Amino acid sequence: MALAEIDHTRVPRHVAIVMDGNGRWANSKNRPRLYGHKAGAESVRVITEAACDVGVEVLTLYAFSSENWNRPEEEVTGLMSILQNFLIAELKRMQQNGIRLNCIGDYQKLPPKVRKTLVDTIEQTVNNTRLTLNLALSYGARDEITRAVKNIAQSCIDGELSVDEINHQTISDHLYTSGLPDPDLLIRTGGEARLSNFLLWQASYAEIYFTSVMWPEFRTEQFYQAIADFQQRERRFGKTSKQVRGGTG
Repeated sequence: MALAEIDHTRVPRHVAIVMDGNGRWANSKNRPRLYGHKAGAESVRVITEAACDVGVEVLTLYAFSSENWNRPEEEVTGLMSILQNFLIAELKRMQQNGIRLNCIGDYQKLPPKVRKTLVDTIEQTVNNTRLTLNLALSYGARDEITRAVKNIAQSCIDGELSVDEINHQTISDHLYTSGLPDPDLLIRTGGEARLSNFLLWQASYAEIYFTSVMWPEFRTEQFYQAIADFQQRERRFGKTSKQVRGGTG
């Protein structure tokens, strides 16, 4: 699948990806899991550039879940090192490509040096407008929704908001993704078919694309194939086909 084969009038505004399969890919090559994570970092660079080229506005990558802190200490430390090195190495490329870095999740839990590098990169790219790259770090959708509910409840206690004023938009406005469009397309690599606590509220009407390709081997061709598949689908948002097409009955 090539860029020229994509219908540029129907590109998803927001693509979210569960980057799965790094460890299994490394195991298949008799290499340590961190070898797979390092290879996966290259896929992040490639897919981010591909998203820019095709005209995606927001790309959200599930980089490190709130549950991933429970992995072996050596792996967690290695992942944090890979993240910091990626941010340092890719800053110039982000600036050249007009990429604004953003983070969703409880990034305060990141090691101080990694957190500082992340915040510095976010600040240095804040004025870029071509693509917003969301890194989901120390992220879990249930934690995100719980946090939103607590903040809304506090607003009610403080008299800033009444219960009757709470609606879907109120909740969306209290999520990490506030101000961003919901995902149109959610991709999961690695052959598994589950959401894994990722964007549970935001992905309510996302088209979901599962592929057996492991993340280190998911590159531009596979990304465009996912977009082409998305463009073949009819998005109804609970309506009938006739309603979407403007018919009656």
